[in-house]
Amino acid sequence: MVAEHRTVLLKEAVEALVVDGDGFYIDGTFGRGGHTAELLSCLSEKAVVWAIDKDPQAIAEGQVLFQKDERLKFVHGSFADLTTVLRAEGKVGELSGVLLDLGVSSPQLDEAARGFSFMRDGPLDMRMDTSRGLSAADWIATADEKDIAQVIKEYGEERFARRMASAVVREREKTPITRTVQLAGILAAAHPAWERGRHPATKAFQAIRIFVNRELEDLESLLNQIIDALKVGGRLVVISFHSLEDRRVKRFIRDQERGIKLPKNLPVRDVERGVRLKKVGKAIKPQHSEVDENIRSRSAVMRIAERVA
Repeated sequence: MVAEHRTVLLKEAVEALVVDGDGFYIDGTFGRGGHTAELLSCLSEKAVVWAIDKDPQAIAEGQVLFQKDERLKFVHGSFADLTTVLRAEGKVGELSGVLLDLGVSSPQLDEAARGFSFMRDGPLDMRMDTSRGLSAADWIATADEKDIAQVIKEYGEERFARRMASAVVREREKTPITRTVQLAGILAAAHPAWERGRHPATKAFQAIRIFVNRELEDLESLLNQIIDALKVGGRLVVISFHSLEDRRVKRFIRDQERGIKLPKNLPVRDVERGVRLKKVGKAIKPQHSEVDENIRSRSAVMRIAERVA
């Protein structure tokens, strides 16, 4: 059974994003449309919203759900291609805001055929965009043991990555690894220190998903484009669920706020130091009531930044 998707930090994210009721906004991770629906409800009839998603299923469902709203345009692809998408329409530097809700949606996790979850047996796919790229099974079948260990350690922060990689390579020599539960069993057997309340394959599955979908590379690419994409006063709102993502967003905003390093006490304005982005408030986490209703929200962190020059 596929669970209903609950949008995390729904009102908080949209309230932080909207700076102009007539503006132009992008939801870079449309998912099942929770943030987009809330955003549209806060905007005037003059506003424009583009919804981007890698998942063709999400785009198809969204086109049906929002078919009557002429303010909304769907784009199948990655938010990493932001500048290309904007340039095609002559809209670079016109954005009032961009929202990213990173990671996977509940339907993706809960649908066995997508291959994201070790809790449901299905084909070992893990691709958000099933129309392109290597599946997890394809990569597992061909990757070097060293590369598998590096992915699990770097993206999953898993201390037993080398043991797990060795087990994967050993088992794939006996039989192809093509199912989620099959891989989960191999990873679990190689994990010597099970934690209470956490499946031993959790971090490794997460790492492989991040790698297969180039999630961190896409985030870095978006951050490198975002300032020029926004208009002055436009905002970036990012909801992260993984420390590797959140650290990148936090560091990017901090570095942009600092600008060019100069001797202290020089009479120099922010714009002369190259400061083009500022932090808006502190990081926001879901309230206890939201976590109680949606356990998957517990690790969410939202950061907000605004273009100032």
